[in-house]
Amino acid sequence: MTARAPGVPPAPEAPPPDARTGAGVRALLARLNPPAVRTRIGTLAGAVILAVLLWRLGTGALVDGLRRIDGPSLLVALGIGLVTTVFSAWRWALVARGLRIRLPLAPAVADYYRALFLNAALPGGVLGDVHRAVRHGQSTGDLGRGVRSVVLERTAGQLALFAAGAVMLLTLPSPVRDDLRQTAPLAGLTVLGACAVVLALRMNRPGPSRRGRALRSALAEAREGLLSRRNGPGVLVSSAVVLAGYLAMFVLAARVAGVGAAVTELLPLAVLALLAMSLPLNVGGWGPREGVAAWAFGAAGLGAGRGLTVAVVYGVLSLVASLPGVVVLVARWYAGLRAGRRTAAVTATTPPASAPAPVSRVRDASGRAPLAPDYASPPSEVSIEKYAPKESTRLARSSLPFSAEPSEGRPMTPESV
Repeated sequence: MTARAPGVPPAPEAPPPDARTGAGVRALLARLNPPAVRTRIGTLAGAVILAVLLWRLGTGALVDGLRRIDGPSLLVALGIGLVTTVFSAWRWALVARGLRIRLPLAPAVADYYRALFLNAALPGGVLGDVHRAVRHGQSTGDLGRGVRSVVLERTAGQLALFAAGAVMLLTLPSPVRDDLRQTAPLAGLTVLGACAVVLALRMNRPGPSRRGRALRSALAEAREGLLSRRNGPGVLVSSAVVLAGYLAMFVLAARVAGVGAAVTELLPLAVLALLAMSLPLNVGGWGPREGVAAWAFGAAGLGAGRGLTVAVVYGVLSLVASLPGVVVLVARWYAGLRAGRRTAAVTATTPPASAPAPVSRVRDASGRAPLAPDYASPPSEVSIEKYAPKESTRLARSSLPFSAEPSEGRPMTPESV
């Protein structure tokens, strides 16, 4: 053991090998599990599902579904999409109001249309909602609440789908009704037991932790945004109307595809397809929906190929219903472009205020009337050191019209603020 000199801090101890190994594994998992990697994996999985379906069932079902779509069905899809989008935006506005965020209905409808189109056009199926959440949070000045309002709004829709879907799958004839009736009691007891264990652990905890406070805050926001007396009825009504619109779109797709089964027989199949769409393994919503629809229609005796055709028609009708989002994108892009040009024009036409050049004036012997400036005399060292740096700085900055500072005497633009 070597003696340490006085005043020298002790060397930091090296972490044990187990700690270094655990930190390395966590760093590797964090590097392999970013959102971009998860999106690519989900897109690849959706593409693989579509490729397997086309390999097993052929391209005839896909071509048949595209050929059957006509003008009246597209108009009906646009009408259904209008109803579901308006009620979804109303639900979002209600949730935002519960979180003390102002969100008018008209901008909410426009943002929702844009998000629906981005969800349908981009891989992953959720990038439009991510964009909607971030934009709304930035516009309100509270990114956290903006994101949570979108998350709670989407959660309300998923809960409505799960609740209504469970009732339909347990009561209406479907390929999974018998299995669900057998597993439903066990699943219910499992959920109740898990809740009891969590409650017991929280009651025996000595003090409130940081994670516990964050969880209680999130639950309070969810209760205020979804279950309060002011927002609860509106959220329930809007969720029911939106779910009814999705089911009506699926029934319309089945009718366009030539399926003549009863509505009570199609509703459970539609619920299964909608539940599959919530999986993050798709290409713009395509993939699991087609696979589950083909299996469910085959198990119901309607033909797997017919189920694939219905899913394809549903995907096309949903894409057409979201096309007003393109109008919103183009309109806002053009408005932003015009605002940028107007700002640039105003800045270009405003002459910069130049500071008066230093002029030394000489007075006569009486000290009353100034004579003409003495330009013939060379400038002094003091005037060179005082004014030359500021003049060079002004000339350098004059080439950057959006970088002017208020102290330079130039008008402040929105970009400089």
